[in-house]
Amino acid sequence: MSIRVMLVDDQVLLRTGFRMVLAAQPDMDVVAEAGDGAEALEVLRGTDVDVVLMDVRMPRMDGVEATRRICAQEGAPKVLILTTFDLDEYAFSALKVGASGFMLKDVPPAELLGAIRAVHSGDAVVAPSTTRRLLDRFTPMLPSAAGEPSSAELDRLTGREREVMLLVAQGLSNGEIAARLVLSEATVKTHVGRILTKLGLRDRVQVVVLAYESGLVRAGGGGAQ
Repeated sequence: MSIRVMLVDDQVLLRTGFRMVLAAQPDMDVVAEAGDGAEALEVLRGTDVDVVLMDVRMPRMDGVEATRRICAQEGAPKVLILTTFDLDEYAFSALKVGASGFMLKDVPPAELLGAIRAVHSGDAVVAPSTTRRLLDRFTPMLPSAAGEPSSAELDRLTGREREVMLLVAQGLSNGEIAARLVLSEATVKTHVGRILTKLGLRDRVQVVVLAYESGLVRAGGGGAQ
């Protein structure tokens, strides 16, 4: 089955360019478009979509608020944020409310297509190191960033799961975590899946966000003492 994609951007020329790239792919189909977040929500009520490519800076309703409303719905499509700036407070906000990742608007077509496929399959497409740079920059500005780790959240995890969560938040891949803890990569993937389930998170991007907000990881990437 084709991946059903929705394009949300107030620049018609950009939507046209993305549509041309996606239309050339045998496994993708652009099923809807919108010029702002409010229109996107209206269109989504009557259209089945798998992945939303979402601009962040738009009139009427920006991409962050639209993402928040979309991700709060049952069976919501995955949202991939498109941004002009690598370190963007809008991208950070979108990750917090449920986006599965973000890409720069000038990304090469092959990377954009790979990102759409990754998001559709359930992966996050922001490199953990990039997510950490975003969080290191913006988390200190948030009141929730201070204080001790939230035991109500993290006590649901076993000791091993907490170890894995800390390493995910520090930017390690599954393979790197496996080497660090002397486990198989499949075992690490299982631990990550259990962490997502226990904490009610969508993907590993949200694992990183929660690790910062709970105090498990401090700005700068270090673990809480």
